[in-house]
Amino acid sequence: QVQLVESGGRLVQAGGSLRLSCKASLRAFSSYTLAWFRQAPGKEREFVAAFSWSGRSTYYADSVKGRFTISRDNAKNTVYLQMNSLKPEDTAVYYCAADWTAQVMGVMPQDGMDYWGEGTLVTVSS
Repeated sequence: QVQLVESGGRLVQAGGSLRLSCKASLRAFSSYTLAWFRQAPGKEREFVAAFSWSGRSTYYADSVKGRFTISRDNAKNTVYLQMNSLKPEDTAVYYCAADWTAQVMGVMPQDGMDYWGEGTLVTVSS
């Protein structure tokens, strides 16, 4: 059974940093493009960042570019999201997702992702 388990979400003050982790029980983890999405209260889920399976491409939403960094450790079947200079508008449930050999050329479509985690809550206080 495939599982993606996010961790690291918590309450943090504006301007602070957090690192989210997502460990995946995926066979051939290195062949999956990995992405982070988020859903703020009362809003639709949106794309945050993606890291291609080839290791050659990353892409970020404009709202997080320059503040967030996505990375992956194929040896640990884990993808990370380093979040710096956090703002109250970053408050959301953050989800990781995986898509088999997907190309990363822009915002990843949610309906194209093969697997999803349950999410981890990040709250940024002002």
